Formats: sequence, C-alpha cells, structure tokens
Amino acid sequence: MTKGRPLPETRTTAPRSAPRVAVFGLGGTIAMTSTPGGGVAPALSADQVVAAVPGLAESGITVEVEDFRRVPGASLSFDDLAELTNAIHTRLAAGANGIVITQGTDTIEETAYLLDLAHTRPEPVVVTGAMRNPTLAGADGPANLLAAIHTAASQDTHGLGALVVFADEIHAAARVRKTHSTSTSTLVSPNGGPLGYIVEGRPRILNRPTGRTTIPITTEPRLVEVGLVTMVLGDTGMFLRAATSCDGLVVAGFGVGHVPDRVVDILTDLAAAMPVVLASRTGAGSVLAHTYAFPGSESDLLDRGLISAGFLDPLKARILLHRLLANGHDQASIRATFARAGGYTHTTPETGRADLLTQGSARA
Repeated sequence: MTKGRPLPETRTTAPRSAPRVAVFGLGGTIAMTSTPGGGVAPALSADQVVAAVPGLAESGITVEVEDFRRVPGASLSFDDLAELTNAIHTRLAAGANGIVITQGTDTIEETAYLLDLAHTRPEPVVVTGAMRNPTLAGADGPANLLAAIHTAASQDTHGLGALVVFADEIHAAARVRKTHSTSTSTLVSPNGGPLGYIVEGRPRILNRPTGRTTIPITTEPRLVEVGLVTMVLGDTGMFLRAATSCDGLVVAGFGVGHVPDRVVDILTDLAAAMPVVLASRTGAGSVLAHTYAFPGSESDLLDRGLISAGFLDPLKARILLHRLLANGHDQASIRATFARAGGYTHTTPETGRADLLTQGSARA
C-alpha cells in the first residue's frame, strides 16, 4: 500500500500555482482487471488508474495519489471510512485544494453521505467510480475520474460538502442514489436533481442545497449496530422481532411511511427501547406526517415514537442514525437532527427557534 506518493513530474505540466487535488484510490470496478480464473477483481493501483486518464496532464491540475485500499465497494467498512476521513483532513490541512475518492459504486451512495457528515471544511470531497471495468470497450472510469478531478479543483464547488460525480453530473452526497445495476447513468438524485454538470471540463453549478448536516467523528466512537428492515406484502414482523439486539433501527415503509397493522405493536415496543426511524422504501419523496390516520399509517407510527426520515431514503437514514449513535447522541438529539437532515425543520420568525414539524407526540 503506497501512501502520499505524488505522480512523477513527467506526467504533469501543471505550474507551481496550479490547484492541488489528492486522489485516494479505494478499489472498485474502476480499478479492476482480469484474474487468471476469469472475471475481474480490484488489482490496479491508484497510480495506474490515474495514469489511464486522457487529458489530465494538460488540465493544469497537480494531482497527488494515495493507494488507500484495493477492495470491492461491498467490502468497505465504517472503520475504513473513519480512517479515510482522517487522511482527507490531513491532506486538506497540508494545502490540497480538493479531494477525489475512487471506489466501487455498490456502496457509493452510503460512503459519500458518511464522508459528507464528517466534512466541515469548505474544500470539496468528490467521490466517483465506474460501471464498466477497464477491460471493457467504453470503460467509463477515466472520464468520470477526469470530471471528478476538475470538480475537486474548482472554486465553484467550495462549500458543497461531499459530492458524487458520474456521467458528467454533479450530485449532492445526501441525495444521490444508485438506481440501475449496470447502466453508466445509474446515479441519480430523485429529490432535487443534480447540482450541476461538467461542461467542457468545467463544473457548472445550477442549484445549491439550502443546508447540510455535519456530525464530525468523535475520537472514540461507540461500536453500534443499526438495522434496516424493509416492509413487504404480507409482512408478519419476523425480521422486526429479530432486530431487538440492534442499537437502532430504520424501517423502510410502504409509500409515504406505512406498515401492516399486524406489526404496529412490535414497532411500538421497539421504539420504546431504541431509536426507530421511519423512511419510505420508494427511494424518492418524503415520509408524510398527518395525511393518513389508520393503524400503521405514518401519523399513527409517529405518535408511537418513531422518527421521520423525511426526504432521506432508507440507506441514508441508516448512515445518519449510525453516526449519531456512534457519537453518543440521545433520543432528543437524534430526533432533532433527523428533522433537519430530512428537511422538516422550520425556523419560527418570531423566535428564531427551529421547530420540528412532523415528529408526532413521540411517546417514547
């Protein structure tokens, strides 16, 4: 594993005053090559991945490369991301103008949001990858990486937190989702769309989020387990009953946040014992608050102490709950943070106080 090694000077024509971008390679499809037994696996170094990008030497950007991991996206862990967060901070403190992460797309929507929660500096942290590995015709990794480096080097992306750049689109980490198993246009932002696009090598930002939620990693985070249970037709609550050993739980409900009436009592007991967040399994739109009123409806569940995920999809909600519990936040803090991150905090003009609009009476 090579750390902190800049590209050889013969591979860049950037002047001394050029923007500096640090590229961390984590593996994934973008770094895969053929194996003797068939198929592909992450084996290319971050240097090799960067060296395969046409036009980078002419970009005027100084690139430093760190071969951080060589694993599939599915094998990344919270510990990996905590170590990466520290390494990012070190690079930025040393003067890097931006960061690029290359990794597998299997977990990109989760890792990017976890990095976004930890990132409190103005410089952009840009995550990218590929859907077609380098052995295939039309491999998309080089184009995605070049676009990501341009985005990380730009002053126009400062203050946006962690971003995902893919297929010349710039997405907010809190919004982006993987929506197709093989398409090179798999990454989309259902709630709000992309923040902008890469046009002729330059990031063009068309809209900016109204706010971000940041929760830096504590020096000694707690080891926690946060479950995710998706409601399905005929659900009897078997998997909910198995979640009693978790520290927290996300429930991906039907539609705007509904569950079968037969599991309501189980959820009531769970919400009395741990934070239980209610999200929508649809992956777009928001959990509602007071439209439906039947047992198992969103208003019923919120009244029973469940916490609304708002516009956060189930995967993002799990990442946020994990970070909050690992940092030792209590129920009140978790509820307030989800109201902000999920888009359901309203600031009252008369008091300047943030009021929670949709969290119900919270029996727990």
